[in-house]
Amino acid sequence: MLRLASLALLTAAGPVAAQGWQCRAPRSLPRSEAAPRPPAEPVRRVPTGGYVLSLSWSPEYCRTRTSSARDALQCSAGRIGDFGFVLHGLWPQGRARAPWPQYCRSVKPVPPADLREQICRTPSVGLLNHEWAKHGSCMTARPSAYFRASAVLFDALEFPDMDRLSRKEPTAGSVRAAFAQANPGLPESAVRLKLNRRGWLTEVRLCLGLRFRPTACAAPSQPGTTKVKIWRGG
Repeated sequence: MLRLASLALLTAAGPVAAQGWQCRAPRSLPRSEAAPRPPAEPVRRVPTGGYVLSLSWSPEYCRTRTSSARDALQCSAGRIGDFGFVLHGLWPQGRARAPWPQYCRSVKPVPPADLREQICRTPSVGLLNHEWAKHGSCMTARPSAYFRASAVLFDALEFPDMDRLSRKEPTAGSVRAAFAQANPGLPESAVRLKLNRRGWLTEVRLCLGLRFRPTACAAPSQPGTTKVKIWRGG
């Protein structure tokens, strides 16, 4: 189970403003409902070998979802804030490329207080419940502890200037290098990118060891010369 005292920040610097720094949690949030386990996804109670901190690039995610009611908090411009990177989740990984733990036990809906605390990092009540059910249930007994751990890691990050980077014909190598340069102690080998089929950046994933320190990703990354397109919004 997760021990918050063992968390190691990704950088030596103190926490910085998150990407949704201008975000304000609304007075009322959508109803919190426990996320069911999909029939195709089995319960896996297996040892944890490390973690991945997944960061979603919101402009690309919202590109086709500006009128989606389910994604209104994140994608309706200005509703609670405008977002760059948002926290997708903190995911326990398996050992030596073995399957990862998931849906380790049944959980109740995330309490409103925890939702409000996290909504400016992860602006989706549905996603917060999903992350708690699938990943958090394998790490700790309380959603507050799980979300606090992911918040510590997310808030410790410095983010590259993605607008500027997007105008420089970026490659997978230059994006990884930008994250490493912005965060001393984060090696490029600990940064993985997720691109969609058209080559647009959708996520950045940071690989962490059991003590939450950056470590080389086990899964291979794209070649450094792979072209990356970054949607700036609009």
